[in-house]
Order: sequence, then structure tokens, then C-alpha cells
Amino acid sequence: MDSKLLARLERGAYVSFATRKRSGEFVPTPVWFAPGDGGYYLFSAGDAGKVKRLRNFSEARLAPCTVTGRITGDRLAAQAFLLEQPEDIARALAALRRKYGWQMHLLDALSRAAGKLDRRAYIRVAPDPAAG
Repeated sequence: MDSKLLARLERGAYVSFATRKRSGEFVPTPVWFAPGDGGYYLFSAGDAGKVKRLRNFSEARLAPCTVTGRITGDRLAAQAFLLEQPEDIARALAALRRKYGWQMHLLDALSRAAGKLDRRAYIRVAPDPAAG
């Protein structure tokens, strides 16, 4: 695994998270992410397209990007999995709160007020060692 690529990825506030469609095409989305347990945690609305695609395919790609999704570095092959266990979700949320601090707490409060907090999906993404 390229440690320079991982270091550049982790310095950013956003990562382009691309999930695979049935056609084989990858759909990228800029998301917040936090390192943890040898991979990365991220979250999404539970009914988002990326979550639906992950139910079919675990293949994913990560790349550093801007808030608008413009890729700013090399892509990294990865495997992504929806978190189901409460302890895994708590670990993901804690990692995101450590990285984004008050911003994540504010987003949580707004999501709770809108009734969307409990409908979030949490995802663990790990670099794919088989991809080189």
C-alpha cells in the first residue's frame, strides 16, 4: 500500500467515495471520512444510492477530493461494508466526531431535529491489498 497516498488522503477533509453500479461503472460522491481500525469510516443517508449499491457490491474506490468532488490525487481500490452492529456504528461515529469536532456534533443535532439521525448508514472502507 502506498503510504504517501494514504497520508495525502487522510490530510483532507473530503474523500471521493465511488461505489460500483451493476453496469460496472463507478459513481463518485464527496464525503466526510475518518481513519480508524486500518481503514476509514464514513456515513450517508440510509436510502442514498451509494448505500443501495453497497448492498450489491463491496468494491469501492477512494481518492482525495474537494468539497465539490474534484479529484486531487490518485485513486485507491477499496472494499466497503455497511456497519450493522451498534458497537461498530459507535466506533465509526466516535472517529468522525474526533476528526470533525463541532461540525459533526452540529450535523448530528440537525439530523436528530429533522428525524434523520436514526436513518443514517455507517460504512467501513478498507484499502484493497489485492489491488496492489
